[in-house]
Amino acid sequence: MSVEEAGAREVLEQFASLRQHQRDGRRSPHKPLLTLLALGRLAETGSSALPWSEAEGRLADLLEEFGPTSRTGRAQSAAYPFTRLRADGVWTLDRDVPMDAVGPLRDGVTGQFEASLEKALRARPDLLDAAARGLVESHFPAAVGPDVLVAVGLDPELLDGVTAGGGDTREQRRRSRAWPTAVIEAWDRQCAFCGFDGAAGGGVVGIEAAHVRWFTQGGPDDLDNGPALCSLHHKLLDRGVLGLDADSAVVVSQRFSARTPAGRRIYDLHGQRLSPRRGTPLPAEQHVAWHTEQVFKGSGLAAA
Repeated sequence: MSVEEAGAREVLEQFASLRQHQRDGRRSPHKPLLTLLALGRLAETGSSALPWSEAEGRLADLLEEFGPTSRTGRAQSAAYPFTRLRADGVWTLDRDVPMDAVGPLRDGVTGQFEASLEKALRARPDLLDAAARGLVESHFPAAVGPDVLVAVGLDPELLDGVTAGGGDTREQRRRSRAWPTAVIEAWDRQCAFCGFDGAAGGGVVGIEAAHVRWFTQGGPDDLDNGPALCSLHHKLLDRGVLGLDADSAVVVSQRFSARTPAGRRIYDLHGQRLSPRRGTPLPAEQHVAWHTEQVFKGSGLAAA
């Protein structure tokens, strides 16, 4: 391995090893989202410098959109990663402030990547792309990753790129190659929510195996961790617009809205119970409970 490759790998390892507060399977995307926001700023302006006056709103929006539902106030949620990322050695503030304190941040504090790290990222755009790709793939499912990148100002097509510095920087769980096909076949090659069963040349089109508990968050490649869904409903499940209740009925979030008759058909899914063919297990209670707590946004529609 060349000196340059070793340096690139070290940079990627720094991002891959961000300390995450994990308890009882609860998602904690705060530090990754701040890091991605700073990467987007660096790609756009040539500097990751991010004033709290801007980060307070933008980071809070990202956490609200892509994080689990939280009772913590918006500013406080954003202050956690903005102050705590310093402990990972990748982030600095231009003045010392107490951890998690919102008030001092409002006195004109700016955060930025550590100087040597920023220099390396600025010199190699491919390394910046690889860092962003690694963070997205480690913390979000494939259906959500492009949306996250767009939200932080990065190109969603970088998910199709090749990692700089020699590949993966840490040991990762291997996805089962057989699981997607097994799920799609178990659900009779059709969407469990709407029944769409598109096919072309003998192969399904627009039908995907959907993890209820995300693979990136410890979800297993088991038949009871996901139905087959059309691409649209898979996306809406992973974005927390659709969910399931304890009786395996579809729940539509009150946050969802649509203007056209086609879009408003989503409302018709609310309360519809999954009916797999004989022998196919329904999504397991523990996976549904995790999705409800960690992904589903707001509350479900009122009963008709």
